[in-house]
Formats: sequence, C-alpha cells, structure tokens
Amino acid sequence: MRNFYAIYRKELGHYFVSPIAYVVIGLFLFVSGLMFSYFLSYLMMIQQRAAFQSLQMGMPPTMDVPGQVMGAQFNLFSTMILFFVPLLTMGIYAEERKRGTMELLMTSPVSELQIVLGKYFASLTLFAFMVLPSILYLAYMLAHSDPASPWKLLFISYAGVLLLGGAFIALGTFISSLTENQLIASVITFTAFLFVFVINILGGVDSSWSNVFQYLSITKHYEDLTRGIVDASGLFYFVSFIVFFIFLTVRSVDSMRWRRA
Repeated sequence: MRNFYAIYRKELGHYFVSPIAYVVIGLFLFVSGLMFSYFLSYLMMIQQRAAFQSLQMGMPPTMDVPGQVMGAQFNLFSTMILFFVPLLTMGIYAEERKRGTMELLMTSPVSELQIVLGKYFASLTLFAFMVLPSILYLAYMLAHSDPASPWKLLFISYAGVLLLGGAFIALGTFISSLTENQLIASVITFTAFLFVFVINILGGVDSSWSNVFQYLSITKHYEDLTRGIVDASGLFYFVSFIVFFIFLTVRSVDSMRWRRA
C-alpha cells in the first residue's frame, strides 16, 4: 500500500508540475461551460415560444428545460472525453520509456500491479479534477428551477461520466505502455476510442448480432446512466472493462521487466 501511494503521489505531482494538467482542465471547463450556456439559453428560448403557444391553445407547457440541458451536456461530455482523455494518458508510460526513467522504476522494489494502479488512479484523479467542477453550473441551474428537479439524476449521471472516463483511461494507459512515442500513443488511443463508439452504431443495425453489439457498446451503458438507469449489468460491464485493460497493462509492464532482465 505504501508503494502504491508513493507512485500515485509522484504521478499526480508530475501532472501538476507540468502545464498540461492546467491547460487540459481549463480548456475542458471553458468549452463545457460555454456549451452549457448555449444549451440553456437556446432551450429557454424554445420553452418561451412553446409556453406562448400553449397559452394560446389553453394547454399547460410541458417542456423540461433542466432535463434537456442535462441530457445535452452529458452527451457533450462523452464527446469531449473522446478528445481529452488521450491527452491525459499518452505520456503515462511512453514519456517514461523515452526518458529512460522507466528502467529505474522497474528496478525499484515495487510490483507491476502497484505501478499500474498508482499511475491509473493518478490519471483518474486528474480526470475527476477536470470534470467535477462542471457540476457547479448544473447544480446552480437545478437550484433555480422547479423544486422537482432531478438531483438524483445529476449525481448518477456524473457517476456515469467517471465510469466512462475510468474505462477510457484504462484503455489509454494500456496503449501508452506499448510505445515510446506520445504522439503515436495519443493517435492510437483516439482511434481505439472511435472504434468503441462505432460499436454503438452497430448495435442499432437490425441483425442477429445487434444484442451482442448493444451490450458491448460502452456508450449505451453510459447513456443508461445519464438517464438515471442504474443496471447491474451496466456496472459489471464498466468494472470488467477497467479490470481487463488494467490486467493487460500489468502484463505489458511485466514484459518490460523481462526485456530488461
């Protein structure tokens, strides 16, 4: 446990010593905040028009602006993760292998699992620092909307964001462990993320494999969570996805030790 914490603290400190953490976090919050403002103002304009038409027809307005804003915002988060997570994971192992510091780490009295978990949770912590501040403007919107606002949905949706980010970070760290070039690692990671998203499209095709593709689709399980649907099979999928790629990363790091032996 002590070795794991030492690696975790070292990796997290490395992120915040370099400017990449501040640039990535700032850019993510700026873009998400800008789009939140756009979604809210646009849907409020649509609501006002719908309310006016409803009054003319003698019907009560039924548009759920907070719910629609949250739906649009969490769809945006899944797209932004596609671009931002490769920036977080591309140098986890690639940079250390390029600088030669990986050799020092491999000869230290720590296990491969402690190395992998320390780096993984440091990246996941940085991801949480990047995403969680955005809850402030969504919470502000809900606090000033209808008393029946979906607070439970908000927290379940953010749990879905963290699970989606955790799954992609696990995949990205595995890819980073395979190469010394950060650019190659980021490009391959982005391509792998696109492939994972394409599986969701295949699940919508009417075929005998559609049910299989739907279960394998990470975006489907994420969308279920953003709709407030907490399904045991979906949680098992995310945990299995993360554990599988952490296992592959451990095997990859273990192969580095054998090559240096």
